[in-house]
Amino acid sequence: MTFLLSLKNPILPTRIQTHLPKLSTMSTNFFNSHAFAGNPIKLKTPKSTDPFSPSSALNTLKTLLLGNTHEPHFPDFKILPFRKGRPLAGSVRGDSAEPNWCLGWLSFGDCKAFLKNSEVNLSEDNFVYLGSDSEGCGIYVVYWAIDVTEADSELVKELGARQFCFVELRTLMVATDWENASAMGQLAIAGHAKSLLEWHTASLFCGFCGGKNILIDAGRRRQCSNELCKKKMYPRVDPVVIMLVIDKENDRVLLSRQSRFVPRMWSCIAGFMEPGESLEEAVRRETWEETGIEVGQVVYHSSQPWPVGPSSMPCQLMVGFYAYAKSLDINVDKEELEDAKWHSREDVKKALTVAEYKKAQKSVAGKVDQMCKGVERGQSLSTDFNLESGELAPMFIPGPFAIANHLISSWVNGVEAQVKQLASSFSNL
Repeated sequence: MTFLLSLKNPILPTRIQTHLPKLSTMSTNFFNSHAFAGNPIKLKTPKSTDPFSPSSALNTLKTLLLGNTHEPHFPDFKILPFRKGRPLAGSVRGDSAEPNWCLGWLSFGDCKAFLKNSEVNLSEDNFVYLGSDSEGCGIYVVYWAIDVTEADSELVKELGARQFCFVELRTLMVATDWENASAMGQLAIAGHAKSLLEWHTASLFCGFCGGKNILIDAGRRRQCSNELCKKKMYPRVDPVVIMLVIDKENDRVLLSRQSRFVPRMWSCIAGFMEPGESLEEAVRRETWEETGIEVGQVVYHSSQPWPVGPSSMPCQLMVGFYAYAKSLDINVDKEELEDAKWHSREDVKKALTVAEYKKAQKSVAGKVDQMCKGVERGQSLSTDFNLESGELAPMFIPGPFAIANHLISSWVNGVEAQVKQLASSFSNL
């Protein structure tokens, strides 16, 4: 059997770079693609007449499921299985000796063979279209995701014998080398696939009439099967504002702790939007409700898909802002936060410097490598991000896979002021 582990994942350069030539070169985080963004197979939607569009690919899939595989010019299919929200992954070693994870893409034939004796009834309703890509020479590849949660443990053992395993997406997130565009692209694909599959699982029935929902548009939509209803449902996205609150002198930021955080980790304030409010209003309301701090000016920074939240929210969209405080006295809502404090630029810079993010990334990548080899099955992220020479830092910031890190490090490096100036220039256009 052939296992398709490699995937060409070019991430297009951020266009904003061409408009900000004077921004500090220290702030590479500002320009880097966020984790779960930059999906290389979702950049453009093919026309419906293309052989690799969702509708055309679905027709080809139906033909393959019927066993009619002799028709010429089929686009190549690559399929990514998920089990209990975990994508199939393998481990490879490139030019360096360091292990790197990769998605466990299967060919259609391999996928069909693996599921032949499982509990999964293979049909067109199992597959969700992810996108397509050209591998050169006019050969197009269509990518699909499939949920094999109902498959028995024999499937896991069979895949494990070939050094594949189903790995938590959060584990892969930490294990991803954020300086590797190909690895970041694969993480984005996995996040997109997980969001779609979990949305389908949570949307089996119509919220209007209670009828059964069916897949349409190759799994990119759902529709009520009740002929009197036929309401269409679209994948769910839950917007969340996340903000770095900055004091009037621009030399301190407000960071908070939640009870679920690991010890000594501090991050930005965040909260879900409510109906009938703008993003800026959500920033001001959440900051006031959780800390009692009044916010004035709000400046947009960037956004990040976040598919690793609870399954009831298949994909959150983290929308990042700088928020400038009009008051300083903190009144923490203990039901929302464990604590909130003002931190100086020097203390935050030290926390970012001491944190061994790269060491943690390599450690978790090694853990994934062991899991795929059957050496270790646990997926606990016990690696601490704030170890240097065995000493514990008084505080540390989430890793580069989180938008909070980008917001905070940009402020530490002085990019925030330039972004604020740029935003003011745009508002005057």
